[in-house]
Amino acid sequence: MTERWVIHLPVTAPDLSAAQRLARVVARWTRILPQTDPGELTVSAEDAQGVRHRVFCDLLLGGGRRCRLRADHDGDCAGAEVPR
Repeated sequence: MTERWVIHLPVTAPDLSAAQRLARVVARWTRILPQTDPGELTVSAEDAQGVRHRVFCDLLLGGGRRCRLRADHDGDCAGAEVPR
């Protein structure tokens, strides 16, 4: 099994919500790279990197699908096929 590594890419954002929106954009762009796992994306404050906030719900729905909505969304999950 291949090891997993995390790339920390600091960005500036006025608040957590804006950081999560930016992270969703970055995650969607990186989907073209087979090495990435955008569903596991989290954000944290620079001075509190141990406190991570999920960006996507990413709940396993079965049939190779995961929820593609934002973390803590209201209502039912919406599925998308896992691209691997």
